[in-house]
Amino acid sequence: MFMSLGIVLLSATLNLNSHLPPLQPWQGESQSLMQQDGPLTTDFELSGGLESPNYEQTNAFIKRLVASNPTQFQSIKIGTSDQGRDINMLLAVEGSQFSPAMMKNNNKPTVLIQAGIHAGEIDGKDAMFMLLRDIATGKRRDILSKVNILFVPILNVDGHERSSEFNRINQRGPLTMGFRTNAQNLNLNRDYTKLDTPGVRAVLKVINDYDPALYIDVHVTDGADYQYDVTYGFNPSFASDSPAIAKVLEDQFTPIIDEKLSKFGHIPGPLVFVMDKRNLEKGLAGWVASPRFSNGWGDIKGLPTILVENHSLKPYKQRVLGTYVFIDGVIDALSQQHKALEKAVESEKHFYPTELVVSREYSKEPDFVSFKGIKFKRFQSALSGHKEVKYLGEPIHYEKLPVFWQKEVKLKVSVPEAYFIPPQYAALVEKLQLHGIEVEKLAEGNAMTGLTQLKVDDYSFAKMPFEGRFRVDATFNHHLIESEVSLSGWTKVSTKQAYSELVTHLLHPAAPDSFFAWGDFHSIFQRTEYVENYALEPYARKMLKESPKLALAFDKKIREDKAFAKSDKQRLEWLYEKTPYYDQAYLKYPVLMFYAKK
Repeated sequence: MFMSLGIVLLSATLNLNSHLPPLQPWQGESQSLMQQDGPLTTDFELSGGLESPNYEQTNAFIKRLVASNPTQFQSIKIGTSDQGRDINMLLAVEGSQFSPAMMKNNNKPTVLIQAGIHAGEIDGKDAMFMLLRDIATGKRRDILSKVNILFVPILNVDGHERSSEFNRINQRGPLTMGFRTNAQNLNLNRDYTKLDTPGVRAVLKVINDYDPALYIDVHVTDGADYQYDVTYGFNPSFASDSPAIAKVLEDQFTPIIDEKLSKFGHIPGPLVFVMDKRNLEKGLAGWVASPRFSNGWGDIKGLPTILVENHSLKPYKQRVLGTYVFIDGVIDALSQQHKALEKAVESEKHFYPTELVVSREYSKEPDFVSFKGIKFKRFQSALSGHKEVKYLGEPIHYEKLPVFWQKEVKLKVSVPEAYFIPPQYAALVEKLQLHGIEVEKLAEGNAMTGLTQLKVDDYSFAKMPFEGRFRVDATFNHHLIESEVSLSGWTKVSTKQAYSELVTHLLHPAAPDSFFAWGDFHSIFQRTEYVENYALEPYARKMLKESPKLALAFDKKIREDKAFAKSDKQRLEWLYEKTPYYDQAYLKYPVLMFYAKK
Protein backbone atom coordinates (compact mmCIF):
# COMPACT_ATOMS: atom_id res chain seq x y z
CA MET A 1 0.00 0.00 0.00
CA PHE A 2 2.73 2.44 1.01
CA MET A 3 4.74 1.54 -2.10
CA SER A 4 1.80 2.18 -4.46
CA LEU A 5 1.01 5.45 -2.64
CA GLY A 6 4.65 6.47 -2.98
CA ILE A 7 4.57 5.81 -6.73
CA VAL A 8 1.44 7.94 -7.12
CA LEU A 9 2.97 10.77 -5.12
CA LEU A 10 6.25 10.59 -7.02
CA SER A 11 4.40 10.77 -10.34
CA ALA A 12 2.43 13.80 -9.13
CA THR A 13 5.62 15.47 -7.92
CA LEU A 14 7.39 14.92 -11.23
CA ASN A 15 4.47 16.47 -13.10
CA LEU A 16 4.38 19.47 -10.77
CA ASN A 17 8.12 20.07 -11.10
CA SER A 18 8.44 19.62 -14.87
CA HIS A 19 9.07 23.38 -15.30
CA LEU A 20 12.10 23.35 -12.98
CA PRO A 21 15.74 22.90 -14.04
CA PRO A 22 17.11 19.35 -14.42
CA LEU A 23 18.36 17.64 -11.28
CA GLN A 24 21.77 16.26 -10.49
CA PRO A 25 21.69 12.62 -9.29
CA TRP A 26 21.97 12.21 -5.52
CA GLN A 27 22.43 9.10 -3.41
CA GLY A 28 23.53 10.47 -0.07
CA GLU A 29 24.43 8.29 2.91
CA SER A 30 21.79 10.17 4.94
CA GLN A 31 19.08 8.10 3.22
CA SER A 32 19.94 5.40 5.74
CA LEU A 33 18.39 7.62 8.43
CA MET A 34 14.87 6.98 7.13
CA GLN A 35 12.71 4.45 8.96
CA GLN A 36 10.26 2.31 7.00
CA ASP A 37 7.84 1.19 9.73
CA GLY A 38 7.14 1.43 13.44
CA PRO A 39 4.82 3.45 15.69
CA LEU A 40 6.98 6.58 15.42
CA THR A 41 7.61 6.46 11.69
CA THR A 42 6.97 9.99 10.47
CA ASP A 43 4.41 10.99 7.85
CA PHE A 44 7.35 12.24 5.76
CA GLU A 45 8.93 8.76 5.79
CA LEU A 46 5.64 6.98 5.09
CA SER A 47 5.26 9.10 1.92
CA GLY A 48 8.73 8.17 0.71
CA GLY A 49 10.06 11.61 1.49
CA LEU A 50 7.53 13.50 -0.59
CA GLU A 51 4.97 14.88 1.87
CA SER A 52 4.78 16.81 5.11
CA PRO A 53 1.98 16.38 7.66
CA ASN A 54 -0.72 19.00 8.13
CA TYR A 55 -1.31 20.85 11.42
CA GLU A 56 -3.57 18.14 12.88
CA GLN A 57 -1.19 15.33 11.91
CA THR A 58 1.76 17.31 13.24
CA ASN A 59 0.15 17.70 16.65
CA ALA A 60 -0.81 14.01 16.66
CA PHE A 61 2.82 13.03 16.10
CA ILE A 62 3.93 15.36 18.92
CA LYS A 63 1.49 13.57 21.25
CA ARG A 64 2.90 10.18 20.19
CA LEU A 65 6.42 11.38 20.91
CA VAL A 66 5.46 12.65 24.37
CA ALA A 67 3.57 9.43 25.15
CA SER A 68 6.59 7.36 24.11
CA ASN A 69 8.73 8.89 26.85
CA PRO A 70 7.15 11.57 29.05
CA THR A 71 10.37 11.92 31.08
CA GLN A 72 12.21 13.10 27.95
CA PHE A 73 9.53 14.97 26.04
CA GLN A 74 6.96 17.61 26.91
CA SER A 75 4.76 19.73 24.65
CA ILE A 76 3.67 23.23 25.68
CA LYS A 77 1.63 25.98 24.06
CA ILE A 78 3.70 29.14 23.58
CA GLY A 79 1.15 31.31 21.78
CA THR A 80 -2.08 31.55 19.80
CA SER A 81 -2.27 32.52 16.14
CA ASP A 82 -4.53 35.19 14.67
CA GLN A 83 -6.95 32.45 13.58
CA GLY A 84 -6.95 30.82 17.02
CA ARG A 85 -4.55 27.92 16.47
CA ASP A 86 -2.13 26.88 19.19
CA ILE A 87 1.55 27.50 18.52
CA ASN A 88 3.24 24.56 20.20
CA MET A 89 6.79 23.84 21.30
CA LEU A 90 8.32 20.47 22.10
CA LEU A 91 10.88 20.22 24.89
CA ALA A 92 13.41 17.38 24.82
CA VAL A 93 15.55 17.01 27.94
CA GLU A 94 16.79 14.24 30.22
CA GLY A 95 15.11 13.44 33.52
CA SER A 96 11.96 15.60 33.25
CA GLN A 97 14.01 18.79 33.67
CA PHE A 98 11.47 20.80 31.70
CA SER A 99 11.38 24.09 33.59
CA PRO A 100 13.55 27.00 32.44
CA ALA A 101 15.37 26.96 35.81
CA MET A 102 16.16 23.26 35.52
CA MET A 103 17.46 23.63 32.00
CA LYS A 104 19.67 26.56 33.00
CA ASN A 105 21.18 24.55 35.86
CA ASN A 106 21.75 21.10 34.31
CA ASN A 107 25.16 22.04 32.88
CA LYS A 108 24.08 21.49 29.28
CA PRO A 109 23.56 24.16 26.63
CA THR A 110 20.04 24.66 25.27
CA VAL A 111 19.40 24.92 21.54
CA LEU A 112 16.20 26.48 20.17
CA ILE A 113 15.25 25.14 16.74
CA GLN A 114 12.47 26.81 14.80
CA ALA A 115 10.70 25.52 11.67
CA GLY A 116 7.96 26.95 9.50
CA ILE A 117 8.41 30.68 10.12
CA HIS A 118 7.72 30.64 6.37
CA ALA A 119 5.24 27.80 6.37
CA GLY A 120 6.00 26.58 2.85
CA GLU A 121 9.62 26.12 3.91
CA ILE A 122 8.91 23.30 6.29
CA ASP A 123 12.01 21.08 6.03
CA GLY A 124 12.95 21.62 9.67
CA LYS A 125 9.72 20.10 10.97
CA ASP A 126 10.16 16.73 9.29
CA ALA A 127 13.90 16.58 9.93
CA MET A 128 13.45 17.24 13.65
CA PHE A 129 10.61 14.72 13.92
CA MET A 130 13.01 12.06 12.61
CA LEU A 131 15.75 13.15 15.01
CA LEU A 132 13.40 13.26 18.00
CA ARG A 133 12.04 9.84 17.04
CA ASP A 134 15.59 8.48 17.04
CA ILE A 135 16.04 9.93 20.54
CA ALA A 136 12.73 8.37 21.68
CA THR A 137 13.59 4.90 20.33
CA GLY A 138 17.07 4.90 21.86
CA LYS A 139 18.93 5.09 18.54
CA ARG A 140 20.38 8.50 19.50
CA ARG A 141 20.66 8.36 23.28
CA ASP A 142 23.77 10.53 23.01
CA ILE A 143 21.95 13.70 21.96
CA LEU A 144 20.19 14.59 25.21
CA SER A 145 23.37 13.85 27.14
CA LYS A 146 24.89 16.79 25.22
CA VAL A 147 22.13 19.41 24.94
CA ASN A 148 18.61 20.44 25.89
CA ILE A 149 16.31 20.94 22.90
CA LEU A 150 13.47 23.42 22.38
CA PHE A 151 11.68 22.77 19.08
CA VAL A 152 8.93 24.81 17.41
CA PRO A 153 7.62 22.55 14.59
CA ILE A 154 5.42 25.22 12.95
CA LEU A 155 5.76 28.86 13.91
CA ASN A 156 3.44 30.24 11.22
CA VAL A 157 0.58 27.84 11.91
CA ASP A 158 -2.06 29.80 9.95
CA GLY A 159 0.14 30.03 6.86
CA HIS A 160 0.87 26.31 7.25
CA GLU A 161 -2.80 25.50 6.83
CA ARG A 162 -3.15 27.68 3.73
CA SER A 163 -1.75 24.64 2.00
CA SER A 164 -1.56 24.06 -1.74
CA GLU A 165 0.42 22.36 -4.48
CA PHE A 166 0.92 25.80 -5.99
CA ASN A 167 2.37 27.96 -3.23
CA ARG A 168 6.01 28.01 -4.36
CA ILE A 169 6.66 27.73 -8.11
CA ASN A 170 10.44 27.46 -7.66
CA GLN A 171 10.54 24.77 -4.93
CA ARG A 172 10.68 20.98 -5.27
CA GLY A 173 8.31 19.72 -2.62
CA PRO A 174 6.75 18.81 -0.39
CA LEU A 175 3.84 17.86 -2.60
CA THR A 176 1.56 20.31 -0.77
CA MET A 177 3.06 23.15 1.22
CA GLY A 178 2.00 26.07 3.34
CA PHE A 179 2.00 29.78 2.52
CA ARG A 180 4.82 32.22 3.22
CA THR A 181 2.92 34.76 5.32
CA ASN A 182 0.41 34.49 8.16
CA ALA A 183 -3.36 35.03 8.14
CA GLN A 184 -2.87 38.82 8.11
CA ASN A 185 -0.42 38.44 5.20
CA LEU A 186 2.50 39.44 7.43
CA ASN A 187 5.94 37.92 7.01
CA LEU A 188 7.10 36.72 10.42
CA ASN A 189 10.73 37.01 9.36
CA ARG A 190 10.37 40.76 8.95
CA ASP A 191 8.82 41.21 12.38
CA TYR A 192 11.66 40.86 14.86
CA THR A 193 11.73 44.54 15.78
CA LYS A 194 8.14 45.78 15.39
CA LEU A 195 6.54 42.60 16.89
CA ASP A 196 3.18 42.68 15.12
CA THR A 197 2.75 38.89 14.88
CA PRO A 198 1.79 36.50 17.67
CA GLY A 199 4.34 33.98 16.37
CA VAL A 200 7.39 36.18 16.81
CA ARG A 201 6.11 37.55 20.11
CA ALA A 202 5.81 33.92 21.30
CA VAL A 203 9.38 33.11 20.25
CA LEU A 204 10.80 36.15 22.03
CA LYS A 205 9.04 35.11 25.23
CA VAL A 206 10.57 31.63 24.90
CA ILE A 207 14.01 33.20 24.48
CA ASN A 208 13.50 35.41 27.55
CA ASP A 209 12.33 32.45 29.64
CA TYR A 210 14.78 29.73 28.59
CA ASP A 211 17.84 31.77 27.57
CA PRO A 212 19.04 29.36 24.84
CA ALA A 213 22.73 29.17 23.97
CA LEU A 214 21.98 28.89 20.25
CA TYR A 215 19.01 29.73 17.99
CA ILE A 216 18.45 27.91 14.67
CA ASP A 217 15.92 29.20 12.09
CA VAL A 218 15.30 26.77 9.20
CA HIS A 219 14.26 28.12 5.77
CA VAL A 220 14.33 27.17 2.09
CA THR A 221 15.95 29.65 -0.25
CA ASP A 222 15.25 30.59 -3.88
CA GLY A 223 17.11 32.46 -6.60
CA ALA A 224 19.94 30.77 -8.48
CA ASP A 225 20.74 27.10 -9.13
CA TYR A 226 23.95 25.69 -7.64
CA GLN A 227 25.33 22.43 -6.27
CA TYR A 228 24.96 23.17 -2.55
CA ASP A 229 21.91 21.58 -0.94
CA VAL A 230 22.31 22.98 2.59
CA THR A 231 23.43 26.60 2.87
CA TYR A 232 23.60 28.38 6.18
CA GLY A 233 25.18 31.33 7.85
CA PHE A 234 25.06 34.23 10.29
CA ASN A 235 26.10 37.85 10.16
CA PRO A 236 29.85 37.74 9.50
CA SER A 237 32.39 39.04 11.98
CA PHE A 238 33.39 42.01 9.81
CA ALA A 239 29.82 43.31 9.94
CA SER A 240 29.48 43.26 13.71
CA ASP A 241 30.41 46.01 16.14
CA SER A 242 31.28 43.22 18.57
CA PRO A 243 32.42 40.21 16.51
CA ALA A 244 33.27 37.67 19.23
CA ILE A 245 30.19 35.48 18.67
CA ALA A 246 30.56 35.45 14.89
CA LYS A 247 34.22 34.46 15.22
CA VAL A 248 33.31 31.42 17.33
CA LEU A 249 30.63 30.37 14.85
CA GLU A 250 32.99 30.91 11.91
CA ASP A 251 36.06 29.22 13.35
CA GLN A 252 34.75 26.58 15.74
CA PHE A 253 31.23 25.63 14.60
CA THR A 254 31.37 25.70 10.79
CA PRO A 255 34.14 23.07 10.35
CA ILE A 256 32.28 20.55 12.55
CA ILE A 257 28.95 21.12 10.78
CA ASP A 258 30.48 20.98 7.29
CA GLU A 259 32.40 17.79 8.04
CA LYS A 260 29.24 16.00 9.17
CA LEU A 261 27.20 17.17 6.16
CA SER A 262 29.93 16.09 3.75
CA LYS A 263 30.27 12.70 5.46
CA PHE A 264 26.57 12.01 4.82
CA GLY A 265 26.66 13.02 1.16
CA HIS A 266 25.48 16.64 1.36
CA ILE A 267 27.19 19.73 0.03
CA PRO A 268 27.25 22.55 2.59
CA GLY A 269 27.50 26.06 1.23
CA PRO A 270 27.70 29.68 2.32
CA LEU A 271 24.65 31.83 2.98
CA VAL A 272 24.86 34.04 -0.09
CA PHE A 273 22.46 35.36 -2.71
CA VAL A 274 23.04 36.66 -6.23
CA MET A 275 23.46 40.22 -7.44
CA ASP A 276 21.67 39.48 -10.73
CA LYS A 277 19.30 36.49 -10.84
CA ARG A 278 19.64 36.42 -14.65
CA ASN A 279 23.41 36.05 -14.54
CA LEU A 280 25.12 34.45 -11.56
CA GLU A 281 28.55 35.25 -12.99
CA LYS A 282 28.01 38.92 -12.14
CA GLY A 283 28.62 37.90 -8.57
CA LEU A 284 27.15 36.93 -5.23
CA ALA A 285 25.45 39.27 -2.78
CA GLY A 286 26.98 38.98 0.69
CA TRP A 287 23.96 39.95 2.74
CA VAL A 288 24.16 41.31 6.29
CA ALA A 289 20.81 40.86 8.03
CA SER A 290 19.23 43.82 9.80
CA PRO A 291 17.32 43.23 13.06
CA ARG A 292 13.95 42.78 11.35
CA PHE A 293 15.24 39.28 10.49
CA SER A 294 15.78 36.44 12.98
CA ASN A 295 19.53 36.18 12.39
CA GLY A 296 20.03 39.96 12.29
CA TRP A 297 18.08 40.37 15.52
CA GLY A 298 20.03 37.55 17.14
CA ASP A 299 23.34 39.10 16.09
CA ILE A 300 22.45 42.51 17.53
CA LYS A 301 20.96 41.02 20.70
CA GLY A 302 24.04 38.87 21.32
CA LEU A 303 22.14 35.60 20.84
CA PRO A 304 24.11 33.24 18.55
CA THR A 305 21.75 32.62 15.64
CA ILE A 306 22.20 30.49 12.52
CA LEU A 307 19.94 30.88 9.50
CA VAL A 308 19.56 27.72 7.41
CA GLU A 309 18.57 28.16 3.76
CA ASN A 310 18.16 24.77 2.08
CA HIS A 311 18.28 24.91 -1.71
CA SER A 312 14.74 25.01 -3.08
CA LEU A 313 15.62 23.21 -6.33
CA LYS A 314 16.81 20.08 -4.51
CA PRO A 315 14.17 17.37 -3.84
CA TYR A 316 12.29 17.57 -0.55
CA LYS A 317 13.68 14.26 0.67
CA GLN A 318 17.25 15.42 0.12
CA ARG A 319 16.61 18.74 1.87
CA VAL A 320 14.96 17.16 4.92
CA LEU A 321 17.74 14.60 5.34
CA GLY A 322 20.31 17.37 4.95
CA THR A 323 18.55 19.32 7.71
CA TYR A 324 18.68 16.27 10.01
CA VAL A 325 22.43 15.98 9.45
CA PHE A 326 22.92 19.75 9.82
CA ILE A 327 21.15 19.83 13.20
CA ASP A 328 23.11 16.75 14.32
CA GLY A 329 26.29 18.65 13.39
CA VAL A 330 25.11 21.75 15.24
CA ILE A 331 24.52 19.67 18.38
CA ASP A 332 28.03 18.21 18.10
CA ALA A 333 29.51 21.68 17.68
CA LEU A 334 27.51 23.15 20.54
CA SER A 335 28.40 20.34 22.94
CA GLN A 336 32.10 20.74 22.11
CA GLN A 337 32.33 24.53 21.86
CA HIS A 338 29.63 25.88 24.17
CA LYS A 339 32.17 27.23 26.67
CA ALA A 340 33.82 29.32 23.94
CA LEU A 341 30.39 30.49 22.80
CA GLU A 342 29.37 31.39 26.37
CA LYS A 343 32.53 33.45 26.75
CA ALA A 344 31.79 35.32 23.51
CA VAL A 345 28.18 35.98 24.59
CA GLU A 346 29.37 37.31 27.93
CA SER A 347 31.81 39.70 26.25
CA GLU A 348 28.97 40.95 24.04
CA LYS A 349 26.88 41.73 27.11
CA HIS A 350 29.55 44.14 28.33
CA PHE A 351 30.05 45.94 25.01
CA TYR A 352 28.58 49.46 25.21
CA PRO A 353 29.27 51.28 21.93
CA THR A 354 29.43 55.07 21.70
CA GLU A 355 28.78 54.88 17.96
CA LEU A 356 26.78 52.24 16.12
CA VAL A 357 26.45 51.27 12.47
CA VAL A 358 22.72 50.97 11.77
CA SER A 359 22.74 50.65 7.98
CA ARG A 360 25.08 49.09 5.41
CA GLU A 361 25.37 48.87 1.64
CA TYR A 362 27.17 46.61 -0.85
CA SER A 363 30.85 47.22 -1.51
CA LYS A 364 31.84 48.62 -4.88
CA GLU A 365 34.83 46.25 -5.05
CA PRO A 366 34.28 42.50 -4.65
CA ASP A 367 36.07 39.77 -2.76
CA PHE A 368 36.43 36.45 -4.55
CA VAL A 369 35.35 32.97 -3.51
CA SER A 370 35.44 29.43 -4.84
CA PHE A 371 31.88 28.43 -5.74
CA LYS A 372 30.14 25.21 -6.86
CA GLY A 373 27.71 26.38 -9.48
CA ILE A 374 25.46 24.88 -12.15
CA LYS A 375 26.00 25.58 -15.84
CA PHE A 376 23.50 27.92 -17.44
CA LYS A 377 22.82 29.64 -20.70
CA ARG A 378 21.16 32.95 -21.39
CA PHE A 379 18.54 33.37 -24.10
CA GLN A 380 16.33 36.10 -25.44
CA SER A 381 12.82 35.49 -24.14
CA ALA A 382 9.90 36.38 -26.39
CA LEU A 383 7.73 36.50 -23.25
CA SER A 384 9.72 38.97 -21.16
CA GLY A 385 11.50 40.71 -24.01
CA HIS A 386 14.67 40.29 -21.95
CA LYS A 387 17.54 37.84 -21.71
CA GLU A 388 16.55 35.10 -19.27
CA VAL A 389 18.53 32.26 -17.70
CA LYS A 390 18.15 28.51 -18.24
CA TYR A 391 20.01 26.18 -15.90
CA LEU A 392 21.34 23.02 -17.55
CA GLY A 393 21.79 20.66 -14.58
CA GLU A 394 25.55 20.20 -15.09
CA PRO A 395 28.06 21.10 -12.38
CA ILE A 396 30.57 23.88 -12.92
CA HIS A 397 33.23 25.15 -10.54
CA TYR A 398 34.08 28.84 -10.30
CA GLU A 399 37.58 29.31 -8.93
CA LYS A 400 37.09 33.03 -8.37
CA LEU A 401 33.50 34.21 -8.30
CA PRO A 402 33.04 37.82 -7.16
CA VAL A 403 31.13 38.38 -3.94
CA PHE A 404 29.97 41.84 -2.93
CA TRP A 405 29.62 42.03 0.82
CA GLN A 406 27.67 44.73 2.61
CA LYS A 407 30.87 46.17 4.03
CA GLU A 408 30.18 49.83 3.32
CA VAL A 409 28.80 51.87 6.19
CA LYS A 410 25.72 53.75 5.05
CA LEU A 411 24.72 55.28 8.38
CA LYS A 412 26.33 55.47 11.80
CA VAL A 413 24.69 57.11 14.82
CA SER A 414 25.97 58.38 18.15
CA VAL A 415 24.70 56.30 21.05
CA PRO A 416 23.31 58.25 24.03
CA GLU A 417 23.74 57.24 27.65
CA ALA A 418 19.99 56.70 27.90
CA TYR A 419 16.65 57.16 26.17
CA PHE A 420 13.61 58.61 27.96
CA ILE A 421 10.15 57.51 26.80
CA PRO A 422 7.07 59.57 27.77
CA PRO A 423 4.22 57.69 29.50
CA GLN A 424 1.84 57.83 26.51
CA TYR A 425 4.07 55.30 24.73
CA ALA A 426 3.61 52.52 27.30
CA ALA A 427 2.92 49.99 24.51
CA LEU A 428 6.43 50.49 23.17
CA VAL A 429 7.86 49.97 26.65
CA GLU A 430 6.06 46.60 26.72
CA LYS A 431 7.69 45.72 23.39
CA LEU A 432 11.10 46.64 24.76
CA GLN A 433 10.53 44.30 27.70
CA LEU A 434 9.51 41.52 25.30
CA HIS A 435 12.84 42.09 23.56
CA GLY A 436 14.45 41.35 26.92
CA ILE A 437 15.55 44.95 27.44
CA GLU A 438 15.74 46.39 30.95
CA VAL A 439 13.62 49.51 31.57
CA GLU A 440 13.18 51.77 34.59
CA LYS A 441 9.91 53.52 35.40
CA LEU A 442 10.74 56.93 36.88
CA ALA A 443 8.93 58.06 39.99
CA GLU A 444 7.10 61.32 40.59
CA GLY A 445 9.36 64.31 40.97
CA ASN A 446 12.07 63.17 38.59
CA ALA A 447 13.44 65.95 36.42
CA MET A 448 16.56 66.43 34.32
CA THR A 449 18.51 69.02 32.38
CA GLY A 450 20.77 68.50 29.38
CA LEU A 451 18.38 66.33 27.39
CA THR A 452 18.46 66.24 23.60
CA GLN A 453 15.44 66.11 21.32
CA LEU A 454 15.50 65.23 17.63
CA LYS A 455 13.34 67.19 15.23
CA VAL A 456 12.45 65.87 11.80
CA ASP A 457 14.21 67.93 9.17
CA ASP A 458 13.01 66.14 6.04
CA TYR A 459 10.89 63.04 5.57
CA SER A 460 9.14 60.82 3.06
CA PHE A 461 6.55 58.11 3.53
CA ALA A 462 6.61 54.90 1.52
CA LYS A 463 4.19 54.92 -1.40
CA MET A 464 3.02 51.38 -0.63
CA PRO A 465 2.54 49.55 2.66
CA PHE A 466 5.20 47.04 3.66
CA GLU A 467 4.37 44.38 6.23
CA GLY A 468 1.17 46.23 7.10
CA ARG A 469 3.02 49.48 7.83
CA PHE A 470 3.73 52.69 5.94
CA ARG A 471 7.42 53.08 6.66
CA VAL A 472 9.00 56.50 6.92
CA ASP A 473 12.50 57.77 6.10
CA ALA A 474 13.64 60.95 7.80
CA THR A 475 16.60 63.12 8.62
CA PHE A 476 16.89 64.91 11.93
CA ASN A 477 18.28 67.97 13.66
CA HIS A 478 19.56 67.59 17.22
CA HIS A 479 18.31 70.19 19.67
CA LEU A 480 19.62 70.54 23.22
CA ILE A 481 16.76 71.36 25.59
CA GLU A 482 18.05 74.13 27.84
CA SER A 483 15.32 74.02 30.43
CA GLU A 484 14.68 71.30 32.99
CA VAL A 485 12.31 68.55 31.81
CA SER A 486 9.92 66.83 34.21
CA LEU A 487 10.25 63.05 33.79
CA SER A 488 7.54 61.93 36.21
CA GLY A 489 6.06 58.68 34.93
CA TRP A 490 8.56 58.45 32.08
CA THR A 491 10.60 55.31 31.33
CA LYS A 492 14.38 55.38 31.26
CA VAL A 493 16.17 52.93 28.98
CA SER A 494 19.90 52.85 29.63
CA THR A 495 22.34 51.83 26.91
CA LYS A 496 24.69 50.52 29.60
CA GLN A 497 23.01 47.13 29.68
CA ALA A 498 23.36 43.67 28.15
CA TYR A 499 21.43 44.54 24.98
CA SER A 500 22.87 47.99 24.37
CA GLU A 501 23.03 47.68 20.58
CA LEU A 502 19.45 46.47 20.33
CA VAL A 503 18.24 49.42 22.44
CA THR A 504 19.66 51.89 19.92
CA HIS A 505 18.44 49.98 16.87
CA LEU A 506 14.91 50.18 18.30
CA LEU A 507 14.88 53.68 19.78
CA HIS A 508 17.14 55.81 17.61
CA PRO A 509 14.74 57.11 14.93
CA ALA A 510 17.42 57.15 12.20
CA ALA A 511 17.91 53.37 12.47
CA PRO A 512 16.08 51.61 9.58
CA ASP A 513 14.42 49.07 11.87
CA SER A 514 13.54 51.43 14.70
CA PHE A 515 10.03 51.81 16.04
CA PHE A 516 10.03 55.23 14.36
CA ALA A 517 10.95 53.89 10.91
CA TRP A 518 8.23 51.23 11.18
CA GLY A 519 5.61 53.88 11.87
CA ASP A 520 5.00 53.87 15.61
CA PHE A 521 5.32 57.67 15.77
CA HIS A 522 3.27 58.74 12.74
CA SER A 523 1.15 61.04 14.89
CA ILE A 524 3.99 63.56 15.15
CA PHE A 525 3.49 64.29 11.44
CA GLN A 526 -0.04 65.58 11.92
CA ARG A 527 -1.17 68.99 13.12
CA THR A 528 -4.50 69.46 14.80
CA GLU A 529 -4.47 73.20 15.52
CA TYR A 530 -4.28 75.73 12.69
CA VAL A 531 -4.36 79.49 12.25
CA GLU A 532 -6.74 81.79 10.44
CA ASN A 533 -5.05 84.45 8.33
CA TYR A 534 -7.27 87.20 9.70
CA ALA A 535 -5.83 86.47 13.14
CA LEU A 536 -2.25 85.75 12.07
CA GLU A 537 -1.67 88.80 9.86
CA PRO A 538 -2.16 91.49 12.57
CA TYR A 539 -0.42 89.33 15.19
CA ALA A 540 2.59 88.82 12.92
CA ARG A 541 2.77 92.51 12.02
CA LYS A 542 2.90 93.36 15.74
CA MET A 543 5.48 90.61 16.35
CA LEU A 544 7.80 91.93 13.60
CA LYS A 545 7.47 95.47 14.89
CA GLU A 546 8.51 94.39 18.38
CA SER A 547 11.42 92.25 17.15
CA PRO A 548 13.71 93.97 14.62
CA LYS A 549 15.87 90.85 14.53
CA LEU A 550 12.92 88.73 13.43
CA ALA A 551 11.90 91.39 10.89
CA LEU A 552 15.38 91.34 9.36
CA ALA A 553 15.28 87.54 9.12
CA PHE A 554 11.90 87.70 7.36
CA ASP A 555 13.12 90.32 4.88
CA LYS A 556 16.27 88.29 4.16
CA LYS A 557 14.21 85.17 3.51
CA ILE A 558 12.07 87.08 1.00
CA ARG A 559 15.12 88.49 -0.80
CA GLU A 560 17.04 85.21 -1.04
CA ASP A 561 14.28 82.67 -1.65
CA LYS A 562 12.23 83.47 -4.76
CA ALA A 563 9.79 80.60 -4.23
CA PHE A 564 9.23 81.75 -0.68
CA ALA A 565 8.71 85.35 -1.81
CA LYS A 566 6.01 84.31 -4.29
CA SER A 567 4.16 81.99 -1.93
CA ASP A 568 1.69 83.53 0.48
CA LYS A 569 1.32 80.11 2.14
CA GLN A 570 5.06 79.76 2.84
CA ARG A 571 5.38 83.32 4.11
CA LEU A 572 2.49 83.02 6.55
CA GLU A 573 3.62 79.53 7.65
CA TRP A 574 7.08 80.91 8.43
CA LEU A 575 5.54 83.65 10.53
CA TYR A 576 3.17 81.23 12.28
CA GLU A 577 6.11 79.05 13.31
CA LYS A 578 7.60 82.04 15.14
CA THR A 579 4.51 82.62 17.26
CA PRO A 580 3.99 80.99 20.68
CA TYR A 581 0.75 79.51 19.28
CA TYR A 582 2.62 77.10 17.00
CA ASP A 583 2.42 73.39 17.99
CA GLN A 584 5.70 72.83 19.84
CA ALA A 585 5.47 69.04 19.45
CA TYR A 586 5.06 69.06 15.67
CA LEU A 587 7.76 66.94 13.92
CA LYS A 588 9.59 66.38 17.20
CA TYR A 589 10.58 62.84 18.14
CA PRO A 590 9.07 62.42 21.61
CA VAL A 591 11.71 60.04 22.94
CA LEU A 592 14.43 62.19 24.53
CA MET A 593 18.11 61.32 24.76
CA PHE A 594 20.88 62.08 27.20
CA TYR A 595 24.45 62.32 25.92
CA ALA A 596 27.26 62.45 28.45
CA LYS A 597 29.54 65.44 28.05
CA LYS A 598 32.88 64.55 26.52
